[in-house]
Amino acid sequence: MIRIVVLMLAAGLATGVLASPERRGEVALTVSVDAPKDSTDVRVWIPYPVSDDNQDISRVRIEGDFTASGVYREKQTGNLALYAEWTKPSDHRTLALVFDVTAREAVNSPDAPEQAIPVEIQRYLQGTELIPTDGKVREVAESIVSANDSVSEKGRKVYQWVVENTVRDPQVQGCGTGDVEVMLSKRAGKCADISSVFVALARAAGVPAREVFGLRLGKEDVADMTGGHHCWAEFYVPGSGWVPADPADVRKLMLVEGLELDEADNYQDYYFGKVDQYRIALARGGRGYYLNPPQADGPLNYFMYPYAEVDGRALEWLAAQQDLKYSVSFRAL
Repeated sequence: MIRIVVLMLAAGLATGVLASPERRGEVALTVSVDAPKDSTDVRVWIPYPVSDDNQDISRVRIEGDFTASGVYREKQTGNLALYAEWTKPSDHRTLALVFDVTAREAVNSPDAPEQAIPVEIQRYLQGTELIPTDGKVREVAESIVSANDSVSEKGRKVYQWVVENTVRDPQVQGCGTGDVEVMLSKRAGKCADISSVFVALARAAGVPAREVFGLRLGKEDVADMTGGHHCWAEFYVPGSGWVPADPADVRKLMLVEGLELDEADNYQDYYFGKVDQYRIALARGGRGYYLNPPQADGPLNYFMYPYAEVDGRALEWLAAQQDLKYSVSFRAL
């Protein structure tokens, strides 16, 4: 069924021009923290989604037994977080973020005449500790693109290389850690690993790029989305703007359906310049940074899952179902 839907979208529904497909529903994310009863320093951060061209967020409700809460913007990335703290002894510590969402299929084909890369976008060309652009990364990038390629041509070549040279490893926990150098060696991982490789190679090739950390929406009227976190990518083409790219979903669908590369052309074409309406973005860009208010236990790898600290120490967040427990549900509207 998934394949039929994607193939129809990829074909452009040749019988006529339709409005961008939408998915509308209510999302409820609930977090509970198992901390010592007498602890007076318990803190939780949850990614806080906002409306953009591809999603409308409305009727936001915040519930819980916290001492105080607020929504804060992180300076480095501009991402928002719902923050809550418990500063008194308590038997229970729960926090819920509930909102309505209308998500639309994102489409942006890089077909406008290219211009110079804007100054404010050039930071997405820079390498970082977690998104390296030198050494092996630059060597691979230079083998993929040529100096005469346009930005959009480089983006397509990097995307195609990632699709052809990585595989999805279902044994990896969560969405993976996004370790670019390990991924280039192993060539196997989950969506954060595959997307991080795309972003690093694109930047090394001279293409501004960033990760998008999000959440899949349910396809049934009522669905458990707890395991639905997902990471994809965007690259910037001057004159066209941010272009979505999801090589990780190509590899996932190939694995699920047992497809070879030459049998997945429609998926490869669709997820370059498009992503489906069954997802929302929670945060964009940002690896190895501090939240707002800043956490105590070192920089955060990426911000997609709920994050919590007790007495200044981070609780395990990748699997996040031990001392930090969360659930995500969807109800169609």
